[in-house]
Amino acid sequence: MHKVLILWSTPRTTSTAFEWMMRMRGDMICFHEPFGEAWYKGDDAAWPRLTPDSERVPGLSRQSVHDRLLAAARHKPVFLKDMPHYLVPDVDDTFLAPFIHSFLIRNPANSIPSIFERGPDWVAAEYGFEEHRRLFDRITERDGKPPPVIDSDDLLENPAGIVSAWCRAVGIEFIPAALSWEPGARPEVDWYETGAWHDALSASDGLKPMPRACGSIDSQPDHVKKIYAQALPHYQHLYPHRLRADEAQPVTA
Repeated sequence: MHKVLILWSTPRTTSTAFEWMMRMRGDMICFHEPFGEAWYKGDDAAWPRLTPDSERVPGLSRQSVHDRLLAAARHKPVFLKDMPHYLVPDVDDTFLAPFIHSFLIRNPANSIPSIFERGPDWVAAEYGFEEHRRLFDRITERDGKPPPVIDSDDLLENPAGIVSAWCRAVGIEFIPAALSWEPGARPEVDWYETGAWHDALSASDGLKPMPRACGSIDSQPDHVKKIYAQALPHYQHLYPHRLRADEAQPVTA
């Protein structure tokens, strides 16, 4: 079986741009949050705002997604980005064992206002910071060392250096050409919805160096500040383990 690489993130962390870069490689089968689709729409959906009128997909479940990923990996390496809170209730180690895990983080002062702007009716369970940390700790304990961690600010400041470091960490070739693409619609990542969640990706032409962002929640509503206060320690827990660009070395196939 080929590799199955999972990049675990929380919302609004540049994760879909990273996914698009992986699609541009051309050497992997890529999936967009397949466990998320099951969390929202599957037979075992756990979305906290689920209603009797919510869209459902018969036969879709965490297990059916797991089976589909392993089936794809029999033919070609697989990449997906997803979010650990989509695996609630907790899955066992056997479920996680076939995957190569890595994590993407972003300062919640940047990500949480962006989430609130697009999803003002979200509840705390949809942000997923605690589950993100718990899965990181679980993989660290299992393997005896932390899995690779990418910080979004580092990625945007030095895309080539950070992507190269990540490729080396997970054992795949770094393909610089995959960092660029043509702007356009991205139907491959729109099972959740079209529009504002991926508008920046549709307008982009690649992962290009950008100045570091310094977000603020000072003007946000109190409940957003509360979610930020809950999220910050989880981000800070992973931050010291982030990859450094100076570790980057091209990988030979």
